Amino acid sequence: MNLHLIRHTSLSIPAGVCYGQSDVDASLNFDVERDILAKKLAAISFDAVYASPLQRCTKLAHALNLGQIQTDERLKELHFGDWEMQTWDSIPRDVFDIWANDYANLSPPNGESFSQLHARTKAFVADVSKHSHGKNIAVVTHGGVIRAMLAEVLNMPLKGLFRIVIDHASVTQISFNDAVPRIHFVNR
Repeated sequence: MNLHLIRHTSLSIPAGVCYGQSDVDASLNFDVERDILAKKLAAISFDAVYASPLQRCTKLAHALNLGQIQTDERLKELHFGDWEMQTWDSIPRDVFDIWANDYANLSPPNGESFSQLHARTKAFVADVSKHSHGKNIAVVTHGGVIRAMLAEVLNMPLKGLFRIVIDHASVTQISFNDAVPRIHFVNR
């Protein structure tokens, strides 16, 4: 199975806002970014297309026209709970610092930890791989989900995930065709 992980395009939201699972729309650059992605993916015939149900992903999945889209809740971004749609600067510094020092295990108030996000993305990959041997699978999702999948393949601690840059409108490819998963490229 070849997973082509596609991060959604840039968003119509001010910089510095924590948006997580909030249903934020794509920016005015959507068409340009979509066209760039379409060129990157043009040579690939996809056997299945999955997307986060958030509009920034479903809109892109439909616009790329890669095939019939199946949405999956497990592909949503990290849930920041009470911090959603707040500026990062408005979150009390002491509370934020505690979370930032152990975001793998701690969750924002009424949100989820990165370990929880990691578990749901791991379950998604396990389920899809049961019927996708040798197939090309497109997954339109979020930066956090892509980082969690990379951490799993690299057997990397979740603590260092944000060192991995995943740009908007980028593609990352991981194959699960051998006993050992392989990362073909990141953030292309």
